[in-house]
Amino acid sequence: MVNQPKEYYRRINNVDLCWFEWGSASPNLASILLVHATGFHARCWDQVVAELPDRHVISIDMRGHGRSEKQGPFNWQSFGDDLTAFIDHLALSELIGVGHSMGGHAVAVAAARTRGRLSGLVLVDPVIMSPEIYASNESVHADWLDDAGQHPVARRKNYFESVAAMIENFQGRGSYGAWLDSVLKDYCQYGLLPNPEGAGWVLACPPLVEAEIYMGSTGRNILPEIAGVMIPTRVLRAKARDESRQEMDFSSSPTWPGLADFLPAGEDYHYPELTHFIPMQKPSLIAQHIRKLSA
Repeated sequence: MVNQPKEYYRRINNVDLCWFEWGSASPNLASILLVHATGFHARCWDQVVAELPDRHVISIDMRGHGRSEKQGPFNWQSFGDDLTAFIDHLALSELIGVGHSMGGHAVAVAAARTRGRLSGLVLVDPVIMSPEIYASNESVHADWLDDAGQHPVARRKNYFESVAAMIENFQGRGSYGAWLDSVLKDYCQYGLLPNPEGAGWVLACPPLVEAEIYMGSTGRNILPEIAGVMIPTRVLRAKARDESRQEMDFSSSPTWPGLADFLPAGEDYHYPELTHFIPMQKPSLIAQHIRKLSA
């Protein structure tokens, strides 16, 4: 069971950001910064934090997510800019950055821009693609648009009567079926906000915001920017995408298999038995990589 964190709000890079903090900085151990995926929130990391009871951990709600402000632009440039400004605000001398999916993309950019602040990275199935995909500038999500040009995520269920109703809606369905029950509970319990139009609750990341982020996933090639990231970097990859599948598939890896070799101090860890939602399936695995990186 994870202890309840302190909750903070601050206007950074012209957006109101929320973050959570467990423990306090130590001169002997690097602090840990956790950055969530598109459509998720800071408290999705609670089960990873529970595996690190002796560590100082900070987990941020990115713009448009969780308790942070729903203010655009909701693009990949903004996420990197926000996280860079946030790390500068923290002013910690030694920090391990851990990012899942979109969070991995953002923390890699921040590491390139904040030399000396971060001492290591754990990139968990990051949305960092091959040079060929960036050159084509064609989102894999484009194949899933409907006749009106709308991403299916934009139509996802947004209203729930309760946390229990949200848990019931997702439990055992598709990729959610592989998640630990404790992680699904965290996702639902902290992933809702009071409905501004009346009774019930709405998603803390509005579906239209989530869809906009997905559609921009290949729009910015960060490989030249992160090529000079010299700190130890562990790249965790899930199962490869089945190119024969036509339906929308969020369970497979978006990560360029050559990413670890591309990075000066990268190490590749491939887990074909796991889906893209590695932190939701194996939070203990994420904690293990963090501990080994900071040993």
